[in-house]
Amino acid sequence: MDCLQLELNPRITAAVRRAKLKSVRDVLCVSGLDLQRLTGLSSSDVQQLTTAAATACRPHPPVPALLLHRGECRRLESGLRLSVGCPVLDELLRGGLPVGGVTELSGESGAGKTQLALQLCLSVQYPTQHGGLNSGAVYICTEDVFPSSRLQQLISDQSCLRSDIPPTLISRLQFSDHVYIEHTADLESLQVCLSRRVPLLLARGAVRLLVVDSVAALFRCEFQASDWLERTKQLLSFSSTLHHLSQEFNTPVLCINQVTDVFNSSDDTLGSGVGLGQSGDGSADDAAPSGDSYPWQPAQRPPQAGGGVRSSSGPRRTKRRRVEGGSPRSDGLRLYRRTTLMNVYKLTEIY
Repeated sequence: MDCLQLELNPRITAAVRRAKLKSVRDVLCVSGLDLQRLTGLSSSDVQQLTTAAATACRPHPPVPALLLHRGECRRLESGLRLSVGCPVLDELLRGGLPVGGVTELSGESGAGKTQLALQLCLSVQYPTQHGGLNSGAVYICTEDVFPSSRLQQLISDQSCLRSDIPPTLISRLQFSDHVYIEHTADLESLQVCLSRRVPLLLARGAVRLLVVDSVAALFRCEFQASDWLERTKQLLSFSSTLHHLSQEFNTPVLCINQVTDVFNSSDDTLGSGVGLGQSGDGSADDAAPSGDSYPWQPAQRPPQAGGGVRSSSGPRRTKRRRVEGGSPRSDGLRLYRRTTLMNVYKLTEIY
């Protein structure tokens, strides 16, 4: 957007023209002191300029966290939710995943994160009166190969798992034809997927659910500890893209992350509960295997000849988590709701 199109005092507009600041991006990428030096404006005028530029960039005004907590934001809390398919979880989530929001699901390996995500890929295909959105799902894998056999098992057991839905309706749905799979091996392919392929499917109405499994895998793989600044920038850009897709297409987004408790070698028994998850200095120790990129494919179709799926040979991704006391056993899944307050992303634990 051109800076001259902003609703500003003519004096400020003239100063911007003299400074040769043409776009809103040029204004927002310069600090306040540099804007004062380039334009010769006062600090109050620069504040007015940056506020007008920021307002022109965002499609919707920011939502206070208090409104989100109360459920009074009509734009984000429209009342439409995606059922998980489990009455207990649906009750905890006030009906399911919010449509138009980003939800993070984290837990230890084997806790059932992928199983829950696969069930959501099926639940989204049911009509709205049965807790679905009457559309398909996109499943982006960044670590392991997509578990197509587990998906087929869930499909065959839908009549038992979803006894609240008429069997005739379940038999009519072609579940596997509406689950789109993408394997991304690096951040570049992930960004291409989120910026080109996913918006195309959302715009056509082919999908209404986006699953990323997992979020931090590629970031731990491609960046060293000394690259924290660039990693933070990329992570903020990634989260902004997810938030934009969710708001633009009124689509629930589910992000999966893995967390593992790590014991010290001095822990002789599981019942001791001493030194649980401590790693000396408390720093995180992450490892990430490499992967390969695969084209879009229906969930039920096997890979074509010459393009077989290769298993990752790298070590399992783990993340050290420091726990103060408590039982060393896994506490299972944790669901988080991501809320936005201005430019700050905060994860709020639901249960």
